[in-house]
Amino acid sequence: MRPLSAWRDGIRRVNGAPLVLAGMFALTLLVALPLATVVGSMIEEHLGDSLAAGAVASGNSLDWWQEFAAQAQGLGTTLVPSIVGFGAVLGNISDFVDNQPMAATIAGATTAWMVIWSFLSGGVIDRYARQRPTHATGFFAACGLNFWRFLRLGVLAWLVYGVLFAIVHPWIFDILYPGAIGGGTVERTAFMVRAICYVIFGTFLVVCNLVFDYARIRIVVEDRHSAIGALIAATRFVRRHPATLALYLLNAGLFLALALVYAIVAPGAPQGAAILLAFGIGQIYILLRHYVKLLFYASQTAYFQGALAHAAYTASPTVVWPESPAAETIAN
Repeated sequence: MRPLSAWRDGIRRVNGAPLVLAGMFALTLLVALPLATVVGSMIEEHLGDSLAAGAVASGNSLDWWQEFAAQAQGLGTTLVPSIVGFGAVLGNISDFVDNQPMAATIAGATTAWMVIWSFLSGGVIDRYARQRPTHATGFFAACGLNFWRFLRLGVLAWLVYGVLFAIVHPWIFDILYPGAIGGGTVERTAFMVRAICYVIFGTFLVVCNLVFDYARIRIVVEDRHSAIGALIAATRFVRRHPATLALYLLNAGLFLALALVYAIVAPGAPQGAAILLAFGIGQIYILLRHYVKLLFYASQTAYFQGALAHAAYTASPTVVWPESPAAETIAN
């Protein structure tokens, strides 16, 4: 299967399971809602009955925002102007590639999301691999079956990414980059060298991400029990099929296109009724961002099944709950 064919097949599979996309969006909302409630309580407590409350209610007040940020603690420190519109996307990408530490509360929420996603991703890949409705019983059976395998694989991923961010990242940006610019002050040269460093580190991230994605797919599609065995098999598969990189870049290009469109249409600091419009645009972007994430899994699953000539899904059969013990006895 060619990468473009796998990509189109992945789109078909994601479109054929709209409840998976809706569930992922709802889950993100449930994880974010408690954090938003805490920040809202902080804002309400800080404003009180002050005159600034009216200005904030009608739109935004930069003076109040700066005052709030100066005294904020904990989760309140994340309420900064850069979270408005496309600034949030750029801020997240910048913090990630520059290895900036997260706030403790955000790190906790991110960890919780990763554990929940480790549980659900088994059912998601199972649904896309089977290409038919599995219903709640089959979906959550696949989630439970693969969770502990994914958890062991997650420990390996944590070790690999830990080495990347704790050793490789400082070596590139704290040793290689200063040595390459040689203390020069030419901004254009420094920018080009910095960009090359980002490409080098990004290449490491992409390769690791590819291998772990296909390790998850091999665990589900081939019903593998060993996380280490799946990781070795995935490494071998990626090495023998360079088209996996082309497919990954195709999906990444779709994300960049989505981010570009969001940068164009996302408002800055809206006023009045425009706040609702800005909120709606932001939610549409989040929904489409989830769509792209699911497309990564669906298209990679399609490519894997096509590359190894899987005529049908090869893992465990669908779990069917009997009507009653008596009905099961009669059937047997």
